[in-house]
Amino acid sequence: MTGIDRYILRQLAVALVAVTGGLALLIWLTQSLRFVELVVNRGLSFAVFLQLTSMMIPSFVVVILPITTFVVVLFVYQKLASDRELVVMRAAGLSPASLSRPALTIAAIATVCGWLLHIYIVPWSYGQFREFQFEIRNRMAAVLLQDGVFTPVSDDVTVYVRERRNDGTLRGLVIHDARDRANPATILAEAGTITPGNGGPRVTLFNGSRQQLDRRTGRLNVLQFSENTLDLAQSRRAEEESRARDSRERSIGELLHPDPSEPMNPRDIPKFRVEAHQRMSGPLTGISFALVALATTLTGTFRRYGGLLRPLIGTGLLVGLLALGLSIGNLAARVPALIPLIWVHALLPGALAGLVLFGPRGLQPAWARA
Repeated sequence: MTGIDRYILRQLAVALVAVTGGLALLIWLTQSLRFVELVVNRGLSFAVFLQLTSMMIPSFVVVILPITTFVVVLFVYQKLASDRELVVMRAAGLSPASLSRPALTIAAIATVCGWLLHIYIVPWSYGQFREFQFEIRNRMAAVLLQDGVFTPVSDDVTVYVRERRNDGTLRGLVIHDARDRANPATILAEAGTITPGNGGPRVTLFNGSRQQLDRRTGRLNVLQFSENTLDLAQSRRAEEESRARDSRERSIGELLHPDPSEPMNPRDIPKFRVEAHQRMSGPLTGISFALVALATTLTGTFRRYGGLLRPLIGTGLLVGLLALGLSIGNLAARVPALIPLIWVHALLPGALAGLVLFGPRGLQPAWARA
């Protein structure tokens, strides 16, 4: 590697880390705002807040890494062109292939990092995020309850509290318990208290009634009580058995060959396959986007003034490719025969950009020769 390669590579690496890290933190900040209420109004510790929201960061990085690779390559090479450094390098005899080597190196590193994130880190971190969400929702139900709001403690239990006093006493409770799907129940109580337990929080209800509809006879059964105890959290095993894992929690093998004994919607299987192919092909878009950025900055003649046309064209191409990728993913989930288009979308733009960049001048479009 020459000194010029190291010089460009250093600028690309620093910019890529700074832009990717800054953008990921910005997205993390905006997405974590929905959890701030747990700290401000419901007493959740700040350490738990950071632990929960930090598990989302790999999911952000894996999405923005190909985009930031394009942005960094476009910005650094455009800056080199504006500072006349590219003119000097070309005058020294460096070809477009030599000038592209640092950008392709950083794009290859980003691609490897993308594969590591897609295949190993993101499924693990997102699974931990879902698991921690379940812990907070079921083990810390007392924290989630809010005055005057119907709070879904779990998928099958919803709690309404008219008033929550400073001593922890709850007034005016309405609890809808649908864990027994055949016989859902609605419980009304004047007051209640929540106590922690090994299996999750338990609420002790005072002076209320339990109303349960018998679906077979259509009869409403009403039971009056002066004191009753109810578990708000269902067990972890029941939760895992009652829901199918999200596609982002699964490995590539599980997405391509799902376990037939695991409960899932058959309509989700094509979506699993699309997710698997997007994970395997997605990191390659980093190289393709880098080639598009290089094709728009290293082609054409030098202009002393202006020179913004080609970067604007490259940015427009990136926006179009991102929109096209979303459309192809949605279509392939409906029509599995279109799954190969996912790979075409990942590889073809890079191949065409490479042809423009390294091929004969006659193959370059008019904007690249201008």
